[in-house]
Amino acid sequence: MPSPRIRIADGIEAGGGAPLLLIAGPDSIESEAHALAMAKALAEIARSRGVPLVYKSSFDKANRTSAASFRGPGLEAGLAILARVKRETGLPVTTDFHTPGQAAQLAQVVDLLQVPAMLSRQTDMLVAAAATGRPVNIKKGQFLAPWDIGPAVAKAKGAGDGGVMVTERGATFGYNNLVVDFRALPRMRALGVPVCFDATHSVQLPGGQGDASGGERAFIAPLARAAVAVGVDAVFFEVHDDPARALCDGPSQLPLSAFPAVLDGILAIDRAARAHPVPKV
Repeated sequence: MPSPRIRIADGIEAGGGAPLLLIAGPDSIESEAHALAMAKALAEIARSRGVPLVYKSSFDKANRTSAASFRGPGLEAGLAILARVKRETGLPVTTDFHTPGQAAQLAQVVDLLQVPAMLSRQTDMLVAAAATGRPVNIKKGQFLAPWDIGPAVAKAKGAGDGGVMVTERGATFGYNNLVVDFRALPRMRALGVPVCFDATHSVQLPGGQGDASGGERAFIAPLARAAVAVGVDAVFFEVHDDPARALCDGPSQLPLSAFPAVLDGILAIDRAARAHPVPKV
């Protein structure tokens, strides 16, 4: 059954039978030039297929494994870059934030506020995001069962009417590993919110390289295909033109060169899934 629809920007919606939404971009903002180049490339790929796209990149990676790791340009510079991406590509943008006090400033630029998985239970974060009036994407914590995200959804819905979406990004499965339970997708949809599947963070190996996270890039496309077959409203990909040189989470980012083929595959599956809804049994 379709979830309620939320509006992200003019002509861009999620849930309620709206077209499959893509959320994509490099894990972190590495530079203004890189962000613009990636946004323009992704916009062209999406527009050539008639698919709505929200550009995502982080201004601060506040939960990196090592304190010495690259974090990003920071709030002020990051927002300026995201604002330029919006102006020059016409794409709506999203990014995560890390303290409640950042939410109102972000909402001046950002169309969809993302609550990070590690902070998905934090009441002040959820309330601050929803109070901006912008829609909120809650990344379900790796430590939560699907039904445990229900109270977080209720907190956000009680603080604002911009709409709420939840994102599945795998669950902790032993040391340095994640697993995706695809039963989580319909279970979270039953909470009355659109559901997004994060295909790239789901293949992370958290802390798997000692001072950094690893990843199993080969499983991005299979997991994305499976999620779309089960039924989701959006799919999240972190995409980089040169993942081997990415400043953050390279092993779990999808190469830009592979993105069109991966996208074509999931769109074909999405069409089939919508034509043949899962029957109630």
